[in-house]
Amino acid sequence: MKQLNAYVAIVVILIIVAIYLESTNALLRRCYQCRSRGELGSCKDPFLFNATDGANEPGLSAVPCASGWCGKVIEGGGAYAVDDYDQAIQRMCVQRGPDDNQDRCANTIYNYKKVYMCFCQGDLCNAADSMPKLGLLITLTLTLILKIFV
Repeated sequence: MKQLNAYVAIVVILIIVAIYLESTNALLRRCYQCRSRGELGSCKDPFLFNATDGANEPGLSAVPCASGWCGKVIEGGGAYAVDDYDQAIQRMCVQRGPDDNQDRCANTIYNYKKVYMCFCQGDLCNAADSMPKLGLLITLTLTLILKIFV
């Protein structure tokens, strides 16, 4: 019984900490700002930087964003491209997000060009993360706890 109570207490504490960390990050509204073409620059995918690493990388910065909406634009390098020489990737703060306030990616027209554009809301969300931080933290925490107690 003691072991079960300890298990529940640890889970509750870790979930509270995870929610606190996520809400703290939500108050910060910054976006990565950079542009890469082909192999030039460090803005391309895979995007391997976090907020600390970006400060030392030329051409990459984390800028405050009043709207809270970040964007990523992929231009060129269509489906028939052999390599990504013609592809340009730009990350930035956008003035406003979609009308329904939902994160999304879609083909669109931007600066009179056909591009693939993604919108997201949150601190530095326009990196190439595929899973939200809170979900990843909870998944790792629960996996660790289950390995310890089961």
